[in-house]
Amino acid sequence: MKEAFLALMVLFFVSCNYDKNEKGSILIIVSNTEHMGDPEKHFAGNNLWEVAPPYHIFVSHGYTVDFVSPTGGKVPFSMDPIGISSYTIKYERFNEKVENSLTPDSVDYKKYEAVFIGGGYGPLFDVADNEDMLSIIASIYENGGIVGGCGHGPGAFANVKLSNGEYMVKDKKVTRFPNSTEITKSWAKEGTLLPIILENQLRANGALFQTKSDLNDKHDVVNDKSIVTTMFLPSSAIVAKEMIHEIEKTNK
Repeated sequence: MKEAFLALMVLFFVSCNYDKNEKGSILIIVSNTEHMGDPEKHFAGNNLWEVAPPYHIFVSHGYTVDFVSPTGGKVPFSMDPIGISSYTIKYERFNEKVENSLTPDSVDYKKYEAVFIGGGYGPLFDVADNEDMLSIIASIYENGGIVGGCGHGPGAFANVKLSNGEYMVKDKKVTRFPNSTEITKSWAKEGTLLPIILENQLRANGALFQTKSDLNDKHDVVNDKSIVTTMFLPSSAIVAKEMIHEIEKTNK
């Protein structure tokens, strides 16, 4: 917990050196699912620490951010607002934006330079198999956009198919919350409550899945062919910063 907080605070101070001129728009995908459907009502939803820090990075670098969810409107979050999350809620209109998330049919994919999906289990339940949401991701990617994800967020794009019929992740280096950790945590009863086990799904769809042994550090960010991912929440803001680098490199 302390490690995650310190990492996010470092990104906060780094990101304070920014250009406030608006540079374009970025879409953040969030989930409407609150519980996993079990009698104990295990929380699914969205992890605030994997959504608010990237939002801060995007807006502090001059980008307009919109949120979209499968049914629109307010979405559920876990975690307390501390550090960057507290700052962006108070000063950067985070709550105003996310509590009025767009519906898929109101999204114009041509408007967005990139799409980001944070963690929490929610996206595995109502985004990973939602054809409208998957189509938005595919359209942004094929229009030259960047796709980013953290933790369980890549579950939102594991099943994205491109216009050629192939999975977007095929032959791409991608990482995320790994099986080795999933099956040891009680949060989703060692993964038994989840509709998909994401590492398995990514591998099945042709991704070159990066395990802890493939990375110099478990918090490394993997960037391959406009797909930017990381395993764990301390690097969610770094994913956002790497996405900005890719956008600006593409737009030169």
